This record gives sequence, structure tokens and C-alpha cells, in this order.
Amino acid sequence: MTNWIDTLTQFSNAIRTGTGFAPNEIISPHYAAARGIEVYRNNYRGNLHDTLANAYPVICQLVGEPFFRLLAKRYIELHPSRSGNLHRYGGEMANFLTQFENTQHLVYLPDIARLEWAYHLAYFAADAPPFDIARLGTVAPEAYKDLKWRLHPSCALLISAYPVAAIWQAHQAGEPDVFHINLSSGSNILMVYRDGMSVQIFSLEPSSHYWLSQLQNGIAMGQATNATLSAYPDFDLANTLRHWLARGVLIDFHI
Repeated sequence: MTNWIDTLTQFSNAIRTGTGFAPNEIISPHYAAARGIEVYRNNYRGNLHDTLANAYPVICQLVGEPFFRLLAKRYIELHPSRSGNLHRYGGEMANFLTQFENTQHLVYLPDIARLEWAYHLAYFAADAPPFDIARLGTVAPEAYKDLKWRLHPSCALLISAYPVAAIWQAHQAGEPDVFHINLSSGSNILMVYRDGMSVQIFSLEPSSHYWLSQLQNGIAMGQATNATLSAYPDFDLANTLRHWLARGVLIDFHI
């Protein structure tokens, strides 16, 4: 059993990196073993490259297709696919870009990757029925503080020191080819979530982001609201709650 596991491990390494496997360990009546491994490797890398390019189209545009191929090749070597569902592949890209020596000077690139991955996950996230507002009528007012809200499965909250939303928008189809974005123009506080079949990117007020982050982390509404008011005294709970219920971001609660 150990030898078979070792063999599979070596074969996996050979497919990912091109090394670590002796072709004479495979016997095929159709073609040379080395050729078979090369075909398998090319298909594996090609599929994962296309998966990354589909998940990170703006990154691909920013660095150019030739460089993206190099970047993807290195990423694939370091991060093998661990799921039969290719939509789940590529989630480590932001951290990879912070360490990849050829992209470290592009300081905004990891945050673009985080935004694109959030967009990608939102598109494939599970559906959720809208919240039934009548359910709030079944809760005693004194228990509102104990409500723990669940956000829509597609919802992601992001903060970046760079104008990543503007960079992302400038690289969408139909946008002008000439644009100027000042990387020092300020930070972005964003929400990504899917409304029906359309993935949306919203700019958030800092107080809303803080409050929603608390809820997303499982904090009860009373505690989350008190923490938000301590940081942002002008926070309006009633209007904020109504707004995100209406937008379908808050979809359920339990006590």
C-alpha cells in the first residue's frame, strides 16, 4: 500500500512540476510512457490555466496574457487542484501574488485578486430565498438584541487601501480603452453579492461594513450594534437593517 501511495504521489508531482517520476515505471501498449505523461501534464496545466484565466480576467488584462501564463504555471506547481469542481480552484491567488517575486512591485494586485475571487464565488454561490419580514413579528422586542443574522451565501466584505473597484470597472467590456486611475486616491470598502443572476459590487459606508462584518462573524445584533456605535456614533441601526433586508443581503436569523 505504501509503495502504491508513493507512486501516486510521484506521479502527481510529475504532472504538476515535470519532475520526480521515472517513465519506465509505466507500461503502455499505445505510446511511450514519457509521451503519455507529457500529454497528461499539458491537459492538466491547460485546464487549470483556463480555470484561473476565467476566475481572474482583470489580473490577466493587467499583467498581459504571456506573463499570466508564466504566473499561472508557477501557481499550478505550488497549488494542485484538490477538488473535482474546478470552480473551487484558485482561491490562494491573492496570497500567491504577495509572495511571487515578479509581482511584488504591483502592490494593488493581491487586492484585485481578492475582489475577483469574491466575484467568482458570488456567481457560483447557492441561492437563498428572500427573508420573510413577518418572522420579525414572532420575536419579542426585548429579544432583538439576541438575533444572529445570516448573510446571503454570495456576500463578501472587502477593504483595500487601493481603488480596486475603479480598476476592476475600467477592465470590463464596453469601458473606454483609455483611463487614468490614481492609486493614491483612497481606500475602497466594498460588498460583493449576487442579486438574482447578477453579481453586484457596492461601496459601503465604514459603519455598515463594520456592522455587517460583526454579523457575518456570528455576533448577535445587540453586541454588533453596540460595537459599531462605539466606533461610529452616527450609525443608524433602523435604516441600516431595513436597507439590507430590502436588498436581500440579510436572509435569516436565529436566537
